[in-house]
Amino acid sequence: MHSTSTPTHCPYCALQCGMNVLSGPGAPQVEGRADFPVNQGALCGKGQSAAAVLSSRVRLTEPLVRSPATGRLEPATWEAALDAVAEGLSRTRTAHGPDACGVFGGGGLTNEKAYALGKFARIALGTSQIDYNGRFCMSSAAAANQKAFGLDRGLPFPLEDIPRTDCVILVGSNLAETMPPALRYLTELKARDGKLIVIDPRRTRTADQADLHLAPRPGTDLALALGMLHLVVAEGRVDEAYVRERTQGWAQTRAAAMAHWPEYVERVTGVPLPRLRAAVRMFTDAEHAMILTARGPEQQSKGTDTVGAWINLALATGRPGRPLSGYGCLTGQGNGQGGREHGQKADQLPGYRKLTDPAARAHVAEVWGVDPDALPGPGRSAYELLDALGQDVRALLLMGSNPVVSAPRAAHIEGRIRSLDFLAVADVVLSETAELADVVLPVAQWAEETGTTTSLEGRVLLRRRALTPPDGVRTDLQILHELAARLSADSLEKKFPTDPAEVFDELRRASAGGPADYSGITYERLAAGDAVFWPCPADAEHDTRGTGDNGSTESTQSAESTESTSDTEGTASTSDTEGTASTTHTGNTTGTPRLFLDRFATPDGRAVFVPVTHRPAAEEPDAEYPVHLTTGRVVAQYQSGAQTRRVPELNKAAPGPFVELHPRLATRLGIAEGDDVAVVSRRGRAVAPARLTATIRPDTVFMPFHWPGAGRANTLTNPALDPTSRMPEFKVCAVRLERPA
Repeated sequence: MHSTSTPTHCPYCALQCGMNVLSGPGAPQVEGRADFPVNQGALCGKGQSAAAVLSSRVRLTEPLVRSPATGRLEPATWEAALDAVAEGLSRTRTAHGPDACGVFGGGGLTNEKAYALGKFARIALGTSQIDYNGRFCMSSAAAANQKAFGLDRGLPFPLEDIPRTDCVILVGSNLAETMPPALRYLTELKARDGKLIVIDPRRTRTADQADLHLAPRPGTDLALALGMLHLVVAEGRVDEAYVRERTQGWAQTRAAAMAHWPEYVERVTGVPLPRLRAAVRMFTDAEHAMILTARGPEQQSKGTDTVGAWINLALATGRPGRPLSGYGCLTGQGNGQGGREHGQKADQLPGYRKLTDPAARAHVAEVWGVDPDALPGPGRSAYELLDALGQDVRALLLMGSNPVVSAPRAAHIEGRIRSLDFLAVADVVLSETAELADVVLPVAQWAEETGTTTSLEGRVLLRRRALTPPDGVRTDLQILHELAARLSADSLEKKFPTDPAEVFDELRRASAGGPADYSGITYERLAAGDAVFWPCPADAEHDTRGTGDNGSTESTQSAESTESTSDTEGTASTSDTEGTASTTHTGNTTGTPRLFLDRFATPDGRAVFVPVTHRPAAEEPDAEYPVHLTTGRVVAQYQSGAQTRRVPELNKAAPGPFVELHPRLATRLGIAEGDDVAVVSRRGRAVAPARLTATIRPDTVFMPFHWPGAGRANTLTNPALDPTSRMPEFKVCAVRLERPA
């Protein structure tokens, strides 16, 4: 019998499902929280088994230092391990300058840890060389959102709006595998007779729910969106009043779209024109409609333009900034949103401020108690940073990431990591990257420390400490505090507190007035409820909970009712130097659950059409490599699999990599179900069993990316970068299939 139940949130994806940690006699367990609106008690297999990774049998419980005598990682004291990290970083900084020290973070770190890590890089090490694996998540959508709306938040509306709309276009997302509890929003949409259009080269479990499934060739989503916009114009389906009143730049975007004739788009994408027309009519005939994108269109060397094309389609049909309508991005990692908002990204300061903005530098420097001129400028993006290891960047501090498995062109990146003069890794488990380190520091997990995360809705959540970490384990905040003390003789550690609440209070001050303003959010406020959406400045309006006419808190007020609510009755505008975002209070939510209802966060309040033109993927199939490869996830594993591959029930459900291919392609190559198949690209070779299915295009193969070794899918992927977001082209490259010798 468990004696204590602590409400918290799942450690995995950006849904951040509510769960309780049950502790007491015996091993801890988890259960879904019915009171949390996002999952209403439901958990996927990963969430249900989350407590398994807390076991000391699968995790690190003491520091490891590589022995000069044996060359192996061997147990060490914390003092010795921290001394070794500080010495390795100091030696590199002295010999080669501060930018020879790199810092690489993760989208699973709490806001407090992400904030402290960015601060540590910039004022303890003085390096510009910091980025994080969230760059590989939704950076293309972030860049497109900034261009179009002046603000980037994954979803500018809560998930609860999705089933109440009339039509959803879902582009490159397989919610049934990646975020299973979220599938209910589409099920509820269908139950209301809403329409679902899924765009994916594979007929996934999510696509099975669709009223219309479009299966374009990988890398042609941009052409597809432009073809749909062409038809919207040609068939007179543009919302002319909306375009005139709430947008700018339409003429150039219209001209770009009209150059993409439907017949040309059919030839490029492989989507039959009648199905393209059907999608346009289904979407535009709906009174309320949404477009949601995910990694499919984003993880491309033209991902920013591709997402921008879908935003243009949404704007031309009058969707963004209207109730139960709009465009949104389904963030993947647990804190991918908050991780970039508060300083892990190479070009950003806390509050989503630009590192090149003198006013932003001055504000954050004042909070940090340093000279603004002492702050380094922007550094390299994630792949570029990893590619520079062992060359310009000679030492690396890595927290919460496993690039040996997750980076594109992974064999090359593994070689770069091996060439470092010094590598320190802080992680929960001995990941494939940690195995290469000079020092490994075991850290506390989600259930063992308090902190905040920001979900795909922009909802800031409090994870509560439910358990005491094992002896021999420390928190990331404690590690940064101790390293700061060793790297400076002037009590620098005082700038790196170990109490998460103290760090969050500083984060609030640093973010105040920025686009991602958390200054009105407190631990007390988060503990009292589970719905504070940023931006939430510290003003009277945001400190007042939404109430009904009778003065009692309501949770069922509809989005329609907020459209006509006056400023004095629950809506307000928040402003900063980059524009404004509409603020709407509904029921017991606080902060800004719905953005842009009054104006967009641009200087003139209008959304911006950005004209784009289709271009091919960086690498197209040819005679030597005639097949497309696309990659993705399976339901039982998560990201690089560093934690989920240590859970027996998850491994039983998804024991290893595979190559999914169409029976027609398999017959042509003489491949049978279960045969080992070698997939070869210009970057390397991966071998895994064949899985034959008619749900994939005959010109395309699919591999999940959760495993290291011979079946490592990211050995094959292309590091070609989007010129704006610096996102690698994970989702499409050219390969050939061979039978292993």
